[in-house]
Amino acid sequence: MTAPAAAEPTAADRRRWARYLVEERAEGHVYRRLAARRTGEEQQILLSLAEAERRHEQHWLDLLGEEPRRLPRAGVRSQLLGWMAGRFGSIFVLALAQSAEARSPYDEEQYATPAMRADEKIHYEVVRGLAARGRRRLSGSFRAAVFGANDGLVSNLALVLGIGATGVSSSFVLFSGVAGLLAGALSMGAGEFVSVRSQRELLAATEANDDAADSAGDLDIDENELALVYRARGIDQAEALARARRIVQAAQEGVRRTVTGPVRVHPGDDTDIVGSDWTAAISSFLLFSSGAIIPVLPWIFGLQGGTAVIVALVLVGIALLSTGAMVGILSGGPPLRRALRQLAIGFGAAAITYLLGLLFGVGAV
Repeated sequence: MTAPAAAEPTAADRRRWARYLVEERAEGHVYRRLAARRTGEEQQILLSLAEAERRHEQHWLDLLGEEPRRLPRAGVRSQLLGWMAGRFGSIFVLALAQSAEARSPYDEEQYATPAMRADEKIHYEVVRGLAARGRRRLSGSFRAAVFGANDGLVSNLALVLGIGATGVSSSFVLFSGVAGLLAGALSMGAGEFVSVRSQRELLAATEANDDAADSAGDLDIDENELALVYRARGIDQAEALARARRIVQAAQEGVRRTVTGPVRVHPGDDTDIVGSDWTAAISSFLLFSSGAIIPVLPWIFGLQGGTAVIVALVLVGIALLSTGAMVGILSGGPPLRRALRQLAIGFGAAAITYLLGLLFGVGAV
């Protein structure tokens, strides 16, 4: 397993091997902790990754000859991943692990074997696949969370800056910010409620039922419209007729048989598909409010004028950078670029309303 060395290893080589050893142990620890929080296939995949890291660890132990008495500490990223894996086991950990696997040091390491280099590339693809599963599961709720909070941040920052730029009193700015928070949150909540309720009602209108099958015993086996019921549900003519024949025969024999068909939506199942209307409404209200309260905080705590504006910009800027970075981590893109994009969009919208406030300010009236 050990690759032949081009020259006698130096003290620097041994220090590098020790660092590799520590990092391989840390990565294996991350995968084992993630596996402990999962079941089934994902757990098996993570345990297999941990076993591969153990083989890499053994490679460096073989080169060192024995366990060094003093080992360096694992990198900050590895320590953070280990801490998060034990407490969250979330998609964020897999997304960060994907980024870590993408930067293998073994491509330029003469003492790493070709198999180890290949393993690291495979590990990246495996972790990327696991992270993609989590992204798909999370995409809907995460999109709603980012949209709600970001909408509250940007819209209320734009509102308070635009109102403040007109030269009105701080109390009026505070009132406007609170009113904007409530108006926006109620609008978001009501919109989600109507949207989900309407979708549920639409699904209810398309529910299949067994009324046609209940009358099957009275039908003529050769000339009947039962097959049309199945054709209307998207089944081709031959299969629809065959299914209708089976149901008619079963009914005439006095036996009610279950015939496999397309997945049908029964009353109440639509809640599992589109979620609860009240849950959607309340979560949207809270998410918008959590973002919209941040720009108003300086005025709530009694700050005024330019000081309040600067503090609001700093607080909203931190929030925008944080949400942008989370989007970057989850999407596998560069977090800094996503964070700066989020910041530019938010501050750009606020700048427009601020300029409009200056233009149509109290002094111009």
